[in-house]
Amino acid sequence: MGWAEEELAGIDLGDKRLNKRAVRMLDCFAGKPTLSIPGACNGWPETLAAYRFFEHEEVEWTDILSPHQQQTQSRMQAHAVVLCIEDTTELDFNGQQIEGLGRLSYEAQRGMYLHPTYAVTTERVPLGVLNAWMWARKEKAETGAGEAKPSAGEEDEAGAVLEADEKESIRWIKGYEGVGELAKTMGSTRLVYVTDREGDIMELMVRAREMGNPADWLIRSQHNRVLPASYEDKLWPTIEAQEPVATIRFTLRSRRKGKGKATRKAREVYQQLFVKRVELRDGKGGIVPATCIVAKESDPPPGEEAVIWRLLTNREASTPEDVIDLIDWYRARWEIEMFFDVLKNGCRIEALQLSTIDRVERALVLYLIVAWRIAHLMRLGKVCPDMDARLLFDPEEIQATYLLSKKRLPKSVPRLNDVIRLIAQLGGFLGRKSDGEPGVKTLWLGLQRLVDFIAGMHAARDIYV
Repeated sequence: MGWAEEELAGIDLGDKRLNKRAVRMLDCFAGKPTLSIPGACNGWPETLAAYRFFEHEEVEWTDILSPHQQQTQSRMQAHAVVLCIEDTTELDFNGQQIEGLGRLSYEAQRGMYLHPTYAVTTERVPLGVLNAWMWARKEKAETGAGEAKPSAGEEDEAGAVLEADEKESIRWIKGYEGVGELAKTMGSTRLVYVTDREGDIMELMVRAREMGNPADWLIRSQHNRVLPASYEDKLWPTIEAQEPVATIRFTLRSRRKGKGKATRKAREVYQQLFVKRVELRDGKGGIVPATCIVAKESDPPPGEEAVIWRLLTNREASTPEDVIDLIDWYRARWEIEMFFDVLKNGCRIEALQLSTIDRVERALVLYLIVAWRIAHLMRLGKVCPDMDARLLFDPEEIQATYLLSKKRLPKSVPRLNDVIRLIAQLGGFLGRKSDGEPGVKTLWLGLQRLVDFIAGMHAARDIYV
C-alpha cells in the first residue's frame, strides 16, 4: 500500500471510482508538485478524469479531507503535547477566470482566503491538517459578505456567511472550539491552540473559559489592555516592570522579499523573559485569568529593531523552564509559514486553472495533504535522522534514489536522513558540511525527479521485459 492510499484510507465519496480517483490524484500531485494538473497526470485520459473529479458537485471538499484528518489525529496520540497552529493566507488568482473569487487585501486583486489548523509536535514535526476554512470576500457594494466553510463536516453554527470583514474573526473562535472538542477525545495528549496577533480576541478567551479550557491557548498579544485593578495600569508595561526570569538565545531567520532580495539578515538574538499572572477584563463585567509573557531582545544591533514578543496563555508558568517552553511553542508557529510557502511556491496552487471556486477547493484539499507530506519528510529527516527509511518510502523509491544518485544501495537498512539528503541533492541541495540540512524547496524538486525516474524505470520494464 502506497503512502497516498494509507493517508486516504477509508475515504467515502459515495462512489468507489471517485475514492480510487482521489487516491490516484493525490499520488500524482505529490510526485510532481510543481507541475500543473495536466503535467502531474500521466497523459490526457488521466488529466480528463481529474478535471471530471473536480466537477462533481456532490463531492464535498470536507469529505476529501476527512481521512487525512483521521490520520492526523491518530499521529497526534503518540505525543504528550501537540501544537494546533492557525493562520490565514491569501491565494491570489488575479487574471484567472474563476467564478466565485473575491477581493483580497488589495481590492484590485481577486482570489480567496485559506485558514487551516495545522498540527505540529513540540519538536516541530508537522502531523497534518486538522481543519480548514476557505472563503472569498464579496464586493463591498454587495454588503461585504464572504462565504466560509469549516471542514468539520458540519454546518457552521454561526452561519456560513460572514457579514463583514471584521466578523471573519469568527474563524478563530470556531477554530478553538474545534480544537477544544477534539482535546476531550485525545486522552493524555494535551493540545495547545497557537495563534499570531490576529487571534488576540477576547471572545476567543471567553469561549475557551466557558468550555473549561479543554485545550490550552497561546496567543501573541496585540492589545495593550487596561488591567482591572486600575484604570491606569496597562498590560505590557506591568509585565516589563517585573524582574526577568530567564534569558534565551536563538538565531533569527533572514526574511526575503521580492526577487530573492534580503530585507533582514539572519542574526543571533538574546531575549530577556518577563512573566506575570494577570486578570483581563472580558467586557461583560467578568475576568479571564491569563499568564502574560514578554520576550524582549537585549541590545539589538545598531539600526535593527528589537525583537519583542508579547504572549498570552491560560497556562500557568511557575518556573523559568515553563516560560521557555511557551516561547519555544510560539516560535514553532513558523511551521505554518513554511507550510504556506510549500503550498504556494512548491505546489503552485495559485496557478490552478479551474473554472469555479468549488473546483479550486476540491483540488486545494489534495494539495494541502501534499504540502504537509513534503514538510513532514523534511522535519523528520532533521528530528529523527536514524529512523528506518522504509517507514516513509517504499523499497522501489529507496532503490531509485540510490540509482539516480549513482550510489551503491547499502547492505543495511538506509537511514531516513540519508535518503532525504540524497533526494534533496537531486533537487539542487549541495550537501556540504556547511550547508546544514536541506530545505523544502530542494526536497520537492528532488521528489519530482525521483518520480520521473521511477516512471522511466517502469516504462523500460514494460518494453524490454
